[in-house]
Amino acid sequence: MKVSARNLIPGRVKAVINGLVNSEVAIEVAPGVEVTTIITKQSAESLDLKPGDTVKAMIKATDILIVTD
Repeated sequence: MKVSARNLIPGRVKAVINGLVNSEVAIEVAPGVEVTTIITKQSAESLDLKPGDTVKAMIKATDILIVTD
């Protein structure tokens, strides 16, 4: 698969928690650093995601906000 995005973060699936509609997927991108995402349960099943799988997280964001106290 080819994509134009340059914000692909490689990692390994650490956990997949399936709900009724959505699945929470935790991806370890560096030792002790995780990215967690919510995708549809159907997508998680279609991708056959399981702990230990090598994946890439593709970040889609138009804004990043920084907040201080």
